[in-house]
Amino acid sequence: MLIRVDDNLFDIPQFRNKVTVFRDRENAGEILSQMLAEYKNTDAIVFAIPAGGVPVGVVVATELHIPLEVAIVSKITLPWNTEAGYGAVAFDGTVRINEGMASRLGLTQKEIEEGIEKTQNKVKNRIAVFRSGRSSLQVSGRTVILVDDGIASGFTMMVAVEALKKAGAIKIVIAVPTAHFENIQGLIQEVDELYCANIRSGWSFAVADAYELWTDVSEEEVIEILKGF
Repeated sequence: MLIRVDDNLFDIPQFRNKVTVFRDRENAGEILSQMLAEYKNTDAIVFAIPAGGVPVGVVVATELHIPLEVAIVSKITLPWNTEAGYGAVAFDGTVRINEGMASRLGLTQKEIEEGIEKTQNKVKNRIAVFRSGRSSLQVSGRTVILVDDGIASGFTMMVAVEALKKAGAIKIVIAVPTAHFENIQGLIQEVDELYCANIRSGWSFAVADAYELWTDVSEEEVIEILKGF
């Protein structure tokens, strides 16, 4: 049962604070599609965040009979840890830095500039790879459903939201299978609606814990999925 947690936050109560609630990303997409039923056969567009958000997003777009696009964003990772990020870059060039985190970690301005440049190049390369041969969809004046396979810090998602606002989206909806409750509070204020099947709280959070089957999604897999759309 879909429940309104707050003015614009919706979840599934029986999934709250539980792990391994989805079989895989495809199953998560099926559940999200049910939550988003009101957008079926509308002029909304699904924007999936590569790589992990694409297997979820393709199911949502298919079930709702609406177009699929990719919102290419990438976190700016630490020089000594490519899994941890302190900022993000979006497909339109939008850059956002977590200044407090960068300061606490003692990152120099040179390291930050190098991190931004490296991430900008990564985003440009992914745009060339993932959008090759695809025509641009008109975003201005339309509803965008922004999909990923989960939200941990929320920083990358925030940059994607900012970029889509600049592109003229009239309504932005975030739809994710799982998210850390404390870290989506800022996002709730920036979008019209946020749908999350599995909301979890606490000190420890990993997106992968919501899934029985979890593997990294390769660029080749993303390309194959997008070929069908």
